[in-house]
Amino acid sequence: MGSYQHINPLKETGSENKRAYLIGGGIASLAAAAYLIRDGHMDGNNITILEETPVLGGAMDGAGDAEHGYIIRGGRELEEHYECAWDLFSFIPSLNNPERTVLDEFRELNLAEPNESNNRLTHQCGQKADFSHLGLSNAHVKQITALILATEESLGSTTVEEFFDPSFLETNLWCFWRSMFAFENWHSVVEMKRYMERFMHMLPGMNQLKGILHTQYNQYDALILPLLTWLKDKNVNFDLGAQVTDLDIQLSGGTKTVTGIHILRRSKPDKIGVDENTLVFVTNGSMTENSTLGSMHKPAVLNRDTTRPGCWTLWKKIAAKDPSFGHPEVFCGDIDKTKWESFTLTFKTPLMNQFLKEFTGNDPLSGGPATGGVVTIKDSNWLMSWTCSKQPHFINQPKDVLVLWAYGLFPDNVGNFVKKKMSDCTGEELATELLYHMGLRDKIPEILKDANVIPCMMPYITSQFMPRVKGDRPDVVPAGSTNLAFLGQFAEVPDDCVFTVEYSVRTAMMAVYQLLGLEKEVIPVYPSKYDIRVLAAAAKTLTDGRPLPGQSIVRKLLKDTTLEGLV
Repeated sequence: MGSYQHINPLKETGSENKRAYLIGGGIASLAAAAYLIRDGHMDGNNITILEETPVLGGAMDGAGDAEHGYIIRGGRELEEHYECAWDLFSFIPSLNNPERTVLDEFRELNLAEPNESNNRLTHQCGQKADFSHLGLSNAHVKQITALILATEESLGSTTVEEFFDPSFLETNLWCFWRSMFAFENWHSVVEMKRYMERFMHMLPGMNQLKGILHTQYNQYDALILPLLTWLKDKNVNFDLGAQVTDLDIQLSGGTKTVTGIHILRRSKPDKIGVDENTLVFVTNGSMTENSTLGSMHKPAVLNRDTTRPGCWTLWKKIAAKDPSFGHPEVFCGDIDKTKWESFTLTFKTPLMNQFLKEFTGNDPLSGGPATGGVVTIKDSNWLMSWTCSKQPHFINQPKDVLVLWAYGLFPDNVGNFVKKKMSDCTGEELATELLYHMGLRDKIPEILKDANVIPCMMPYITSQFMPRVKGDRPDVVPAGSTNLAFLGQFAEVPDDCVFTVEYSVRTAMMAVYQLLGLEKEVIPVYPSKYDIRVLAAAAKTLTDGRPLPGQSIVRKLLKDTTLEGLV
């Protein structure tokens, strides 16, 4: 989409009478509210966000302090071509300088401090492992090519381990892939195909995380807080402690219309009437539903409760009303295949900073780059990855405090050093295992004497990756819907990839533009797979520089032309 489509839609007659209820307080709902105001010309007073918890931002969280420990359940890997996300933050003012936008400052930061990992893989207690190549054979490259050329319909609910030869799962590429994106062997190969195509332009820098962008602070402080501030300035209503339990939906003559919203507030039932001028946006499903926290001396207990009302229960009730509303059980029906555990480490000892200076060549406490993304421990029984982001990682973080984050994809495995399942470990035990893998075994007691480590177990954190077929996720605006839209990671968006901020913001833009009938196009997914330059660079990377079939012939044909040097 060129600049010709970057328009300001006209204010529609009657827009001042429109109301909107957004169910769920994550980035998808916040973005939808922003687009209702900017492009839909709705008054913020007529927009209400209904959120069960006392905190907005959904999975994009960040909380705590130096005394009690910081906590981030996870982080987002951002890149240049998050077209919808950067459109959103191009009009949200910076908290530091209202004359600048969040995007302005974000871009300047990444130009000044480009991301690059010099220690992507380790093994043998802190020794650098070879991460210079992807380790693919010609047979593996053929399988990847076949995946890219296959249709989603033909792949159906095939998993990664069903599609690829077992030897592929031992390659560096798969190690990079699963640790960057939290893919498991049993996850959807359709989603892997989407990632391959969507981020093809990132392949040449994948082994060093080049092209990954970072925020000044954690993504709650850096992205959610400025967005919330702007929405509050626009008088958007935030109804916290409001748990939506069901929707009344009238199905008639092929149309689908929400007529009521059922709510629990402090265990007391309530109902919001919905008329023809009211729009309803639902974030169906949640990656962080039923997340639990532990402490330095207590593990985070896995919450398997499926009876408590929550966003999954709400989606199940909605889905039972019409097949077009999706099949939530596909995503939330097997917790053991969707869970993993993370932990946030708060250090006050200079020993950890000294280790990081030696390990990375950078001084994290200087405010510059640190690890340059996740460091994956190849021989960890938990397949543990850890990172030290730009410090301070929180707005309120003292200058002499370090915050690290780590996660393990195999929480049911027994550790290499701590002989317990990861899921049974306290914060102290999780940190002990990590420090062992860092090569700091002899310094563990001294490093941990003033540390605070908070574990977090997330039953549904990769539920969006479960094998699926068409219809398992509802369309953003289902066929025949007059006022209902779905938002977030479990709504269907052609070509884009889940587990990204971009996906959530894209659903918000699609939902607002469709329900309001705006004559403005949603920004297309970046089409890197159609760029011959990207294809050539990706092919060269996948083969680790080995000559491609017919490469010498093509080079001769292109010699002394404008395309010389393409291959």
